[in-house]
Amino acid sequence: MRFFILIIIFFTFFDLFAQLPIISPFAVSLGATPFLTGIAVGMYSLSNIIGNILSGVISDKKGPYVILVTGLTSTGIVLFSYGLANDPYSLLAIRFFHGLAAGLTVPAAFTYLANNTVQHKRGKSVAISGAFVGLAAIIGPAFGAVYASRTSTPDMMAITGILLLSLGLAAFFLLKKQRTSQKAEPAKSEHDSNIAWNRGLLLAFSGAFFLMFSQGVLAYMLPLKVEGLNFKTEMSGLLLSTFGISAILVFLLPINRIFDRIHPLRTLIIGFLLMGSSLFLLSAVSNAFWMYATMCIYGIGFAFLFPSINSLLIDSTHPHSRGKAYGYFYAFFSLGVVGGSSFTGALELSPNEGFMVSGGLLLTVAAAATVFRRNNRH
Repeated sequence: MRFFILIIIFFTFFDLFAQLPIISPFAVSLGATPFLTGIAVGMYSLSNIIGNILSGVISDKKGPYVILVTGLTSTGIVLFSYGLANDPYSLLAIRFFHGLAAGLTVPAAFTYLANNTVQHKRGKSVAISGAFVGLAAIIGPAFGAVYASRTSTPDMMAITGILLLSLGLAAFFLLKKQRTSQKAEPAKSEHDSNIAWNRGLLLAFSGAFFLMFSQGVLAYMLPLKVEGLNFKTEMSGLLLSTFGISAILVFLLPINRIFDRIHPLRTLIIGFLLMGSSLFLLSAVSNAFWMYATMCIYGIGFAFLFPSINSLLIDSTHPHSRGKAYGYFYAFFSLGVVGGSSFTGALELSPNEGFMVSGGLLLTVAAAATVFRRNNRH
């Protein structure tokens, strides 16, 4: 069943990444102004936050089974509604419900995975789940762009909708037998029913936010840097794929055992150091070879950070509150993406300045985590 949950995670993130290259052109084709186009892109992430939080609360009360099946089927149904969009405002409504429905699935899937993972193997487990996310990040944008260009955006969304509806139906039957065992343990008191806001959990949430903050900056600024250096447009996609491939190699190779042998706070610091340093290097280089090299470093840093923040969350929560914790966790993911792109856009930074600011933030977080680790040890 663990593999089936990993398949759900893959296609949920596939839905996210496949839409990235096609939503802006689709909004423009419906007559959207640049302002409305930006809102159409960001609307998904904003409503996704609501879905994430709802998913966490319901997972703790009803168990992840119910919300997992609901999220998959409702997302699949909403994806068919893209064919009904006939102006920018109808697209905004569809984007809102798409993000809301999709936000239900991911926290429930990761809660299910965490609650069925042996404690001493939780680092390797989340590393493998990260590999499935990385695969979706590589395959999704390419498939979405190619299929939509040959057919249409609504057709592309409908294909994804069929896949998610099929998964929802399969989950209904395959996971139904385990529904009772997956229900959260009833809280014994008001204290037990709430998240314990300890330092480990705050570190996990902060890590999620700044990880995706850098992703938002990268998605916004990297194509602009590539264009400014007069490289081919598709090079930005290849650079992002390079980061994804290097991350997947770390997730799947035997090195992934490190996440069970070393405390997640140490691997978190390593991840932030590598990612922050690579963004600084990216701001300084203009040669294609060195740009690919820095993206490899960024991918390795991502691969160290993603399992670390997941392990910190698992170690800092109990099963009866883990769903809610994952809901907030992925809400911070969505906030980070919106914050990274909007922050650098609002300051009107150049690509190199954006990379330097983002890199500086990541290195600052690494320094703060190092101080925390030393104080905690003493």
